[in-house]
Amino acid sequence: MTIKEIDQTTDCDSKQKEICPKFERTFSILGKKWMGLIIDVLLEGPQRFKNISTAIPNVSDRVLVERLKELEQEGLVLRTVDPKATMRVAYSLTKKGTDLKDVMNAVQIWADEWVCIDEE
Repeated sequence: MTIKEIDQTTDCDSKQKEICPKFERTFSILGKKWMGLIIDVLLEGPQRFKNISTAIPNVSDRVLVERLKELEQEGLVLRTVDPKATMRVAYSLTKKGTDLKDVMNAVQIWADEWVCIDEE
């Protein structure tokens, strides 16, 4: 399916543009570095910051905080503070976030088929 065909099958009825704005917006969110990996970790269930950081060792704490805030602002992640414990925060995916599961699985299947990693 081409981008033009996708545009015709969604509620993006932009006849003047070749690319659906929703499609473009989605990739601007998910295409940011670390976003896909953060979502993948959260697909396993609610996680504390340290668990996410450990699962993605190359991301700095500063960048991880930024990305989690962005995902929260997009309505993909829910940040929950435990009032009983000092500084105990958990992150989980919202319904909107968990609906990405099939997309993430499809990307993994595509990557397994087509992406080569040079091992040093």
